[in-house]
Amino acid sequence: MSRIAASLPRPRAVVIVSPHWETRTPTVGTGERLETIHDFYGFPAELYEIQYPATGCPEAAREVVEALRAAGLVVEEAPGHGLDHGAWVPLRQMYPDADVPVVPVSLQSHLGVGGAYQLGQALAPLRAQGFLIIGSGNITHNLGDYRLASSQQGASFDYLRAFPDWMKQQLQNHDLNALMDYRRRAPDAARAHPSDEHLQPLYVALGAAGPEAEVEQLHNGISDYVLAMDAYAFNASH
Repeated sequence: MSRIAASLPRPRAVVIVSPHWETRTPTVGTGERLETIHDFYGFPAELYEIQYPATGCPEAAREVVEALRAAGLVVEEAPGHGLDHGAWVPLRQMYPDADVPVVPVSLQSHLGVGGAYQLGQALAPLRAQGFLIIGSGNITHNLGDYRLASSQQGASFDYLRAFPDWMKQQLQNHDLNALMDYRRRAPDAARAHPSDEHLQPLYVALGAAGPEAEVEQLHNGISDYVLAMDAYAFNASH
């Protein structure tokens, strides 16, 4: 992740969408100080001691709010909201000095991947203003399989490559129709994502870049037996 950050122009601010902040309507973290939220349970104690002292930027957050409202969305503001682990884990790798302002934006998972894509479209104008838009999630996310694999000290599931490979092909083919219909078309979609909030941030990033954006796979691999960690950059030409 540090290599990725080094290859990018330094952003004015990062807008990040994580599956661990879900709301009914788009909500923007507008505070100047962003608490490190340890929203996970049953892990080693040292993980709960990690702090990522990110700063917000009320002025940048105001631009995010205005962009969403300009797209016709009803927007709420949350000056006291911090960064959940879906946000601070990648940001800590990308910007370890926490010297880039961050604006968290919530996910409306009940609207599905179509809603996530539209959220990204609403954020798209911010690219020209120097914002970096990040969708943080997983290409596969099945906690039941995680528990099963953990109890067996590892397990192999065919979908762990079939589903990510299908997603990669559709992204590279710019096949937005297939991506929107992934639940029916992709192999083992329901197994890869019993619920798809962890996949939706990918669609936010895609919506922000546009369906014809150049697609670059930055990373692929499996973490914790069943979590496909494939990462993509969408390089828009406009």
